[in-house]
Amino acid sequence: MDGTTLIHSTRTPPVLPWPDIGRLARWSVSSYKFGFGAECLRDGDPETFWHSDGPQPHFITIEFPRKVAIQKISIYLSWPQDDSYTPSTIAVRAGTGPSDLQDVRVATLDKPDGWITFDVSSEPDNDGSSLHVDKPPGLHPKPINAYILQVIVVANHMSGKDTHIRGLRILGPIEETTTDEDPFPFVSQKFKMYETIR
Repeated sequence: MDGTTLIHSTRTPPVLPWPDIGRLARWSVSSYKFGFGAECLRDGDPETFWHSDGPQPHFITIEFPRKVAIQKISIYLSWPQDDSYTPSTIAVRAGTGPSDLQDVRVATLDKPDGWITFDVSSEPDNDGSSLHVDKPPGLHPKPINAYILQVIVVANHMSGKDTHIRGLRILGPIEETTTDEDPFPFVSQKFKMYETIR
């Protein structure tokens, strides 16, 4: 994919510096086989998986109650276990509602096995204000500010029809540390979600 992609061959979710904000959202999928629904994406069990059951493209929709900053996606795929059910091309869309989703990233995967973490956007953040551990200042991809994120399985390996995804995490930007005298700074992602009235 590119230099900002992190690959962990572990079956359990890796420990990453970016906060998991997926718990704040409502998750839905385009289709699923009974017992293999959206809940399998977040249960942390590498033996369970979302199994689509409908026409392509297959997609996962993550809806937040407020606009949030989304930095990365971490997805667990296993070509050795899932064969032609393994996604080979994934597209990411973001927006404020279902009618204005825009493509922000396309990822091509070659027989993946493990957790793959990549930036949601490939657009650079030239002011260097964001904090990242994998790139020097001034070269960071910008986080996406959105109410809805959609992960679309565009194609599978060997032209497979249904798909398996064993885990998915939505990650926010690294929270900046403050240097002022305030002993109780309001800088958490949860606070930022509710700091304005819509």
